Amino acid sequence: MAQLKPEEKEDIKSLSQLKFDEKGLIPAIVQDYMSGEVLMLAYMNEGSLKKTLELKKTCFWSRSRNKFWIKGETSGHFQFVKGIYYDCDKDAILIKVRQVGAACHTGKRSCFYRKLKVK
Repeated sequence: MAQLKPEEKEDIKSLSQLKFDEKGLIPAIVQDYMSGEVLMLAYMNEGSLKKTLELKKTCFWSRSRNKFWIKGETSGHFQFVKGIYYDCDKDAILIKVRQVGAACHTGKRSCFYRKLKVK
């Protein structure tokens, strides 16, 4: 079976075709568009995804604070969107960004700076 080229793959027609969970959220993996480094994982609802598309900056839904937030609004460490992709099941998204400053609230470039010891 021939594989489709990226430009030939079907795009969703509406954000409602994405599979948000029972709380109306979808996980969003954020990746550096140049290096491929995974920077963070956060959650979006339909409103924050729409705002991300509008502003071309990442916007998320805080599960702990139960509110909308724009990445960088207090720190100045914005993420400028270069592309948004969804997985085969339409239940997770990948956002490729140009990261300004640290992605992690700890001041690290990536939230994934700890390694799990595996024997």
